[in-house]
Amino acid sequence: MPKQRITKEMVVNAAFEIARDGGMEQVMVKNIADKIGCSVQPIYSYCKNMDGLRMEVAGKVKIFVQEYIATHINKDDLFRSIGRNYIQLAKEEPNLFRIFILHKREGIASLDDLYRTEASRELAEVIAEDLHISVPAARRLHLNMLIYTIGLGTVFSVTSPGISADEIYAQQEIAYEAFLKSETDCRKEL
Repeated sequence: MPKQRITKEMVVNAAFEIARDGGMEQVMVKNIADKIGCSVQPIYSYCKNMDGLRMEVAGKVKIFVQEYIATHINKDDLFRSIGRNYIQLAKEEPNLFRIFILHKREGIASLDDLYRTEASRELAEVIAEDLHISVPAARRLHLNMLIYTIGLGTVFSVTSPGISADEIYAQQEIAYEAFLKSETDCRKEL
């Protein structure tokens, strides 16, 4: 039987699947080798250090999350559906959600920095148009909901046996209404 050629892509994909099933702490050379069905030697040839491999896995997780959100969007209720999709992701893929949320983000010194790296300007413009608020108000609303949803999703992904999705969605809706009211009240004061 010919020897199997182990590629870097195979290593990263195996590490991703291990992280998906058991969390990033399970991404170890031996586990990757077992998953691929090879010795540890080919894994070491692609991974000079595990931090680099874990960064690649985190990048693959980010792409997975973006694709998940994009394929589950309700275009008739874009803003709410994005938040609900993050919660649904936390329910369906708790390990990937935690990796996505907890991976180190470089160059972030403020919430504005975080918003610029995690959200698109175009989305704030869509939210502003849909809700008839200014773009800066839409950015604040989106940032507040992003922070709140990350918190809810994190709680959702680490509780056992788990909080019901309906309870989480209801709490998310309460926050949305409060944040939106705050923005519309500010507009009235101007």
